[in-house]
Amino acid sequence: MTDSTLVRSLHYLLHILTALLLPPLLPGLINKVKAVAAGRQGPPVLQLYYDLAKLARKRAVFSSTTTWVFLAGPVAVVAAGLVASLLVPFGHSPSPVNFEGDMILFAYLFGLARFATVVSALDTGSSFEGMGAAREVTFSVLTEPALFLGFAALAKASGSLSLSGMLASPGFAITRATGPFILVLAGWMIVFLTENSRIPVDDPNTHLELTMIHEVMVLDHSGRPLALVLYGASLKLLVLGALIVGPLLPRTSDPWLDWAGFYAAMGLLAVAVGLVESATARFRMNRVPQFLVAGLLATAFAFFLLQA
Repeated sequence: MTDSTLVRSLHYLLHILTALLLPPLLPGLINKVKAVAAGRQGPPVLQLYYDLAKLARKRAVFSSTTTWVFLAGPVAVVAAGLVASLLVPFGHSPSPVNFEGDMILFAYLFGLARFATVVSALDTGSSFEGMGAAREVTFSVLTEPALFLGFAALAKASGSLSLSGMLASPGFAITRATGPFILVLAGWMIVFLTENSRIPVDDPNTHLELTMIHEVMVLDHSGRPLALVLYGASLKLLVLGALIVGPLLPRTSDPWLDWAGFYAAMGLLAVAVGLVESATARFRMNRVPQFLVAGLLATAFAFFLLQA
């Protein structure tokens, strides 16, 4: 085995370990920042790890109306998130799985995860969960085009149709791409907050019937299925966060320094989300589509500017 092959194998191993172990840390950082901003001590940063370990030891309680579809939802969410994590480069290192057009597979993996969550919620026969599922699908109609238009803009700027080429490309500092790149990041930040059910679109801690979106779809889950739901949500936070911080980080001559920068950037992103949630209130439901349209227009303008 040559030195380059060994180093590449180590990067792939670190990538997989990061995708498996890091996700529960991010919600812990967000909650800690929110607690400190409110003058409270708050839960430990590692609280989600403890919760997952506790839920993994508990048996689930199922409604008599549910079928295998209800159980398939959490499994599909985690499976789709893990496969998607293999497509996104971490720390400017090529992703373990990369090919031309992998961005399409990436987007539809999360589309599959959303579909599985919605069907799982509908399988309970609850009109309450059906309401949350309808809202989730409605908002995805605006977030998915914003994601694809951002991919199209970055593909035009980088000359690559692979996520590894788009997100790890050092060419965004050129004058022509700077403005569109900022628009893409602005649009993707809106997608990031929406897809992860964060304020101002949704509140992951709310239990108010008229305002719940994602949380209402998983109310019937308990025990190990709930552990999968929570882990899948944190994994989505990591993977979509990598879309934002990857192109922002400067590439250095030391790959291990790039990895350290990636971890630091993900921590800063979690802190930023915590500060945003501490300083802003949740939008009224009729304001959310306007917020999502702003993200869609930002990525659309970025794409059209690069065509000029």
